Amino acid sequence: MITKKSSKTIAPDVVLIGAGIMSATLGVLLKKLNPAISISIFERLDRVTAESSDPWNNAGTGHSAFCELNYTPQLEDGTVDTKKAIKIAESFEVSKEFWAYLVENDIIDSPDAFIHNIPHLSFVWGDDNVEYLKKRYDGLTKHHLFHGMEYTEDKSEINSWIPLVMEGRDPDIQVAATKMDLGTDVNFGTLTKFMFEYLEKQEGVALYLNHEVDDFDKKKDGSWVIEVKDRATRKTSKVQTKFVFIGAGGGSLPLLEKSNIPEGKGFGGFPVSGQWLVCNNQEIIEKHQAKVYGKASVGSPPMSVPHLDTRMIDGKKALLFGPYAGFSTKFLKNGSFLDLPLSIKLDNIRPMLAAGIHNIPLTKYLIDQVRQSPQDRLEALKDYLPEAKLEDWDLEMAGQRVQVIKKDKKVGGVLEFGTEMVTAADGSLAALLGASPGASTAVSIMLELIQKCFKEARSDEWQAEFKKIIPSFGESLSKNAELAAKTRARTTEILELGASHYSEEFTA
Repeated sequence: MITKKSSKTIAPDVVLIGAGIMSATLGVLLKKLNPAISISIFERLDRVTAESSDPWNNAGTGHSAFCELNYTPQLEDGTVDTKKAIKIAESFEVSKEFWAYLVENDIIDSPDAFIHNIPHLSFVWGDDNVEYLKKRYDGLTKHHLFHGMEYTEDKSEINSWIPLVMEGRDPDIQVAATKMDLGTDVNFGTLTKFMFEYLEKQEGVALYLNHEVDDFDKKKDGSWVIEVKDRATRKTSKVQTKFVFIGAGGGSLPLLEKSNIPEGKGFGGFPVSGQWLVCNNQEIIEKHQAKVYGKASVGSPPMSVPHLDTRMIDGKKALLFGPYAGFSTKFLKNGSFLDLPLSIKLDNIRPMLAAGIHNIPLTKYLIDQVRQSPQDRLEALKDYLPEAKLEDWDLEMAGQRVQVIKKDKKVGGVLEFGTEMVTAADGSLAALLGASPGASTAVSIMLELIQKCFKEARSDEWQAEFKKIIPSFGESLSKNAELAAKTRARTTEILELGASHYSEEFTA
């Protein structure tokens, strides 16, 4: 990756802040929609994908709501709400369309470098949880995006799906599982690097590594002047642009505050850190071929839903369990302990205090997680692998996430666990806050941003280009079962996600 030297003043059409999957996706889309557009990308670290997009900093799950129980909450009347799951499943299909386009147009040489077929399973135990999972299955399978999901309470069948999870399990405890063979494991870091490598070859695109955005100034003509500091030389440059995207992960909130747009007032952030147990025993790694998600503990954040994951990272098979949550005042893994206190402003202090008061169980949960001993972590792992031994697992740091705190008229402030797009009224600036499902739905999020912020999006030329990139564009995959089936079959073939590919990749 080439780092380009900054000049005293540059004036690109678009500035992207943060070299993660969001900026990469937006950059490629804009360059395809308008090849003449000029783009400057600023990243504070010395490489791309160093924060949330790095494969060790995220779950690597192609979040399609097949197995993630936090996307299907049980309501007070006992019913299971599937609306969010359907929306996420649709968004992931759109992401696969875009990735298939990248493969077809030689932006990515081989899908095998970043995406693999891996079954997605939900696994629960205990009468109440089994009842919930059955309701979830019944609700989801009414929708065509979840056709093919299997459900069983038969221990021998579950053993055939995930033998490692059933080894040594108490036979008297009721268990249940669902399985979707269409699940995926995605190396978002590799995917992002491919897109940046493509962007760097395009005329009018410049990537500035080790450059940090310090401040924003809105001009009367609607443009922005941005102060950017070269972290190596400590020199500051001015950048003038028509449009700014803040896609800096946990670092987006402080930058949004510096922009001073009215739409960004009142937002706060609650940082949550994470850790993985990474298996070091190859024999155990080879026994498991699935992503297995369970139910989160009461009071825990959704990003802490426990899961036992087969991963493909840089061509090597791995097995991870976690994440174990923790608390740090940093907004980025490579951030400052002053990030949280410096983010507190007059306009967001009330929402942040209110959210804190209403989330005391979460605070207690995080304190307990920080205090965990190795034996405590092993006991959590044994819920999924009863025969687990501590010597087979190493503790590694995962990524840092910042959950969104929003103003709320009724309670003052609420803690959100999804993603939040904040855009200036004139469309000249947009910022993405929050975490899960994040990278998996990046394409849908960036398509929405473009349509909000670029008037050209309504032109016949851009509409036609949208359809080339995303063939289902303008139609609903969640409402059109025939289109969804055709789209899924097409992307499955291009991305080589069929059953035969799975057996070749993961069968010993």
